[in-house]
Formats: sequence, C-alpha cells, structure tokens
Amino acid sequence: MSVEAIACLEVCANSYTSALAAQNGGAKRVEFCDNLAEGGTTPSYGQISLAKKNLSVEVWPIIRPRGGDFLYSAIEFELMKEDIKICKSLNCEGVVIGILKADGTIDKERCAELIELAKPMEVAFHRAFDMSNDMDQALEDLISLKIKRVLSSGGASSAILGAEKLAQLIKKANGRITIMPGAGINETNIQQLIDKTGATQFHASAKEFVASKMTFRNNESKMGSIEDEYRYELTSVTKVRALTEIIGKNFNQ
Repeated sequence: MSVEAIACLEVCANSYTSALAAQNGGAKRVEFCDNLAEGGTTPSYGQISLAKKNLSVEVWPIIRPRGGDFLYSAIEFELMKEDIKICKSLNCEGVVIGILKADGTIDKERCAELIELAKPMEVAFHRAFDMSNDMDQALEDLISLKIKRVLSSGGASSAILGAEKLAQLIKKANGRITIMPGAGINETNIQQLIDKTGATQFHASAKEFVASKMTFRNNESKMGSIEDEYRYELTSVTKVRALTEIIGKNFNQ
C-alpha cells in the first residue's frame, strides 16, 4: 500500500544497510541508490533484491546510469529501460527517474516511455527537476505525465534556501502532484521547512560517517577520488528517528 497519502520521511539510502537503518528509524520509503557523492546512481541487482526480500519499507530505486547531467545518450536510455525491467521483476513499489532535453526542458517523450514500461510500478521524478530551465512549466509537464511525486530543493543548493520557491510550487501543484523537499534536510531545520512550505513529505539521507575497522592502512595509494578512503557513509537510525519524530508531532501521527 502506498504511503503517499500520509506525512512521512523518505530516506535516500545508499545500500541495503542504510535502507535497513531507514526502516528501523521509522522512514516509510527509501529512494534506493548508489554513489551519493555523484547525486545517486542505480544500485545493484543484489542490493535491490535483498531489500525487497527482507524489508517492509517501500523501495524506489533511482534509475540513473551515471552522475553528471540528465541528458542521456541512446545507449544510456537503453540501460535505464533494462534497470526498470529489473526493478519490476523484483516487485519494487516504484522507480525514480529524471531526463531533460539539451535546452533544459523535461524530456516528456522519453519519460513517457519509461513510465509506460514501469507499469504497474509508480514513478517519481528526482532533482533533475531543479536543473530544468523553468520549474513552473516543468511542474505542469510532470503533472501531465502523471508523475506521482517530485523531489526538489526549489532550485537552490538546499531545501532551506529554496523554501520560498517550494511553497510556491506546492501551492501551484494544488494536490495534483506531491512536492517533496530534499537537499540538506536534518533535525535542526525540518521544522522550519514544515512551517514555511506546507509540505508533508520530506527527503533526507540522514547519513553519518563510519570509520573503517582496518588496522593496516596504506595512506600513499588511493582507489578513488574521495579524500578519506578509510571511512564511508551510512544512514543513521538515530538521525532518521529524530526526523520521523518531528514529522509525527506536526501531523499527529
């Protein structure tokens, strides 16, 4: 059963472990992804499969073949379609997409193709929306596509900074689509967002750094571009619970 009708927290979970933490902290849904440093890319089959087998929280994988912009090649679009087929075979509740044209408008034709392919799964739209050239028009385009929900920071670097625009978008949407604030949301600012925007659903990674348990460390060599390879990020049960408690108090849950 969809949680769309109730106030809730969606957690951007970068692994099965993070998705489990989100569930244990009271989140109702996870946007399941990998590579948070790149804004999130599609997680592996194994991660999605394990989550669907063992968790009760809704699982919505992001369908994004790479980091960077949201203008995709023909090959990348084929990859997105294959990933949607996988998510459907694993009985995910929905998927999260986002495709733009070179001029910054929503690629309605390609989005429509993915939405049709995803059925009976529902489809949400990620923060590619914030990179569109006209958010008001983009909103109408997503509504016409029957997108369930759109994640947005109001076009700003954080939801707090974009709170005024988010409030305008929510008013403009008028219940035709869910506008879900996201980007930089934590237990110190979510109340301000609730008060300023009128939103009822919120998106946060609620992550913390976990120190490596390696006793031997080669600090001269690096495997990637991150500054410290002897720590990694996971969702924190404590941070999720703090957010869900604030949401619950505001909406009498």
